[in-house]
Amino acid sequence: MALLRCPDYDPQRTGRMVAEALDASGWIPPRGHVLVKPNLLRATPALSCTHPQVVRAACAWLLDSGCRITVADSPGFGTARGVAEAIGLAEALRPLGLSVTPLDDAVQVPLSFGGSIGVARSALEADGVLSVPRLKAHSQMRVTLAVKNLFGCVPGVRKAFVHTRHGDRDHRFEGALVEVAAALPPTAALLDGVEAMHVTGPGSGKPYHLGLVGASASGVALDAAICGLLGLTPEQVPLWAELVRRGARGALPGDAELVREGPDAFDASRFEVPGVLKPMSFRPGTLLRST
Repeated sequence: MALLRCPDYDPQRTGRMVAEALDASGWIPPRGHVLVKPNLLRATPALSCTHPQVVRAACAWLLDSGCRITVADSPGFGTARGVAEAIGLAEALRPLGLSVTPLDDAVQVPLSFGGSIGVARSALEADGVLSVPRLKAHSQMRVTLAVKNLFGCVPGVRKAFVHTRHGDRDHRFEGALVEVAAALPPTAALLDGVEAMHVTGPGSGKPYHLGLVGASASGVALDAAICGLLGLTPEQVPLWAELVRRGARGALPGDAELVREGPDAFDASRFEVPGVLKPMSFRPGTLLRST
């Protein structure tokens, strides 16, 4: 797992830092089809989405590695193409001959505690997945990182129904997130922590300059390292706690070798997370608005 300092989103510098992070992470991408999964929550503010230059740099590295790429998401609000146009991602990808496509055409994946969840066929059938989240506080999960970002592989309004059906019920919602991630092909992670979102989130927090780019062959390990860097414990982060309960590889601090910068290289001392979390379950009014 590699953490690197990246002070801004200058295209050349970002491209170099992302390539160095991915090179140092130990991840060897498959020589086939890779789904690049940014976080495209909604068109505004742009801070709620992965920065276009980080996504572009990841795609350039994968193309240089001989991969075929699809860049796709299922936003919480709006369409994948609409959000990509609004935040400048479509423009950033155009010189690479790439565009953003929606994650749809769901396939039912069984859940261990009963029922099933629809996951995008294109995600399930890829040879590998690169989760590219932005570091953000989250009003329900306290923080959202690489594993939570994969919930976007559940198309459209299905995400809201998962909240409604499983939220606040014996850790079922967190379990569903873990099982969606487990159903996908081998998944690596690249974190945009240059300009993070704190105080609240995932869509209406405040900017926090952390100056960090991180990469790992394990999204679980990267998430655990970043939560530790923020001074959090599994008891404070519901999804992290569920990963620990399930014995997920990489969930415990020290499970992964840290290369390049150590946590002390980044000042997260003023990074704020929500103190009291909102219910994970959507009430009827919230479900209606989400639909």
